[in-house]
Amino acid sequence: MGRILAIDYGRKRVGLAVTDPLQMIANSLTTVHAKDIWNFLSDYLNKETVDCIVVGYPKQMNNQASEAVRYINPFVKRLQKLYPEMDIQLVDERFTSKIAHQTMIDAGLRKKARQNKALVDTISATIILQSYLEQKSKF
Repeated sequence: MGRILAIDYGRKRVGLAVTDPLQMIANSLTTVHAKDIWNFLSDYLNKETVDCIVVGYPKQMNNQASEAVRYINPFVKRLQKLYPEMDIQLVDERFTSKIAHQTMIDAGLRKKARQNKALVDTISATIILQSYLEQKSKF
C-alpha cells in the first residue's frame, strides 16, 4: 500500500502532507515554492510509492468554486497530464487556513511563529489530508 499525498496549492507556496504507508496518519511534509513544485513532485514520486494525490479545492459558503480555482484548475490539469495513472482527488479546503491558525494558537506557538506562512500552508495540507482520510473511512 502506498502513501496519500496532500497538496495545498498556492501561487507562491505549496504546502504538502503525506500519510504513513498504511494510510492511517496524516503528517505534515514540507512547503515548497510554487515554481519548484514540479521538481519536488517528480523527486518525491520517484522515491516513494503514492497511491493517491489529494488537492485542496477552495469553495465558497454556497458550495460554488471560489475565485482561487482559476489557479488550481491549471495545476490539477497539469498534474493529471504528467501522472495520468495517478488517482487525483479534489477535497474541499474551506476554512483550512483558519483551522491551521487556530491549531497553532492551541499548540501555544508565539505570534511570530504563527506569522510563518510556510508553516500555515503545511498545516493546511495536513488538515486537508486528515479530512480526506476521515471521509474515506466513512465509506
